[in-house]
Amino acid sequence: MTTHAASRMPQQDRSRATRRRLLEAAVECLAEYGWAGSTVAVVAERAGVSRGAAQHHFPTREDLFTAAVEHVAEERLSAVRGQLAAAPDDGASRTGTVVEVIVRMYTGELFRAALHLWVAAAREEALRARIVALENRVGREAHRAAVEFLGVDERTPGVRETVQATLDMARGLGLANLLTDDSARRARVVRQWARILDAALG
Repeated sequence: MTTHAASRMPQQDRSRATRRRLLEAAVECLAEYGWAGSTVAVVAERAGVSRGAAQHHFPTREDLFTAAVEHVAEERLSAVRGQLAAAPDDGASRTGTVVEVIVRMYTGELFRAALHLWVAAAREEALRARIVALENRVGREAHRAAVEFLGVDERTPGVRETVQATLDMARGLGLANLLTDDSARRARVVRQWARILDAALG
């Protein structure tokens, strides 16, 4: 490593740490205040950085919040893959675990933050294309992980639609959980859907 490169590392590390704090603060603000209340200034204050520093990393509000949801979505997908990899090997138990993990992905802070972005994107043209592309990618990754850990073949008729129905159901349960704690009812639905899914996928 050159002397010049070594001298730059601390600054690069600080820059990465600042960016990460901004991304995490943006998701927290979005989940707590919604799109209207989550300004760059509010996020910068929560992250403990200046507004100028925030705008250095993310020139526009849309840049900041799209990057924030993408950042945490990637972390969440990585965690989901780790949880699915630890699922039991036997059929019914494994199916139940896969469904539970997928549903948890749609009932946390990230989903709440993403939902605020969806609503804003329906009205904000500058945001819409970004969020549609992001959600399509997250959906594809979640679908791919579900297929992999369920151990099914999408070439079999009906399998792709059944896996997609599982993801759609998980989103619906996430919506039901936004206003009240829906965990008791959700647990019963998840158990029943796992039984249906196990039978449908053979």
